[in-house]
Amino acid sequence: MREPRTKKVGVVVSDRMTKTAIVAVERMVRHPAYKRIVRRTSRFFAHDERNEAHVGDQVEIVETRPLSKNKRWRIARIISRGTQKAPALELPGIEEIGG
Repeated sequence: MREPRTKKVGVVVSDRMTKTAIVAVERMVRHPAYKRIVRRTSRFFAHDERNEAHVGDQVEIVETRPLSKNKRWRIARIISRGTQKAPALELPGIEEIGG
């Protein structure tokens, strides 16, 4: 009998490729020497057939057959939309020129 597919929840960190998104998944692990809880991040290439996911979106990815050299995951659903804003260029001491 086949094992159920692994599911992970992460945040899209790049959507610049066609039909592919890079999803960062964070997990908390205990440091082996210091015994503190530390945050570890893994990045997965996930297939996004309709290019629906954008940077900042929280998504669920599921394990799938190899789709390319790096892609072994696909986006199952978008849990929540992120607020993607381009950072404004602000220089100190320079006021906006306008009329």
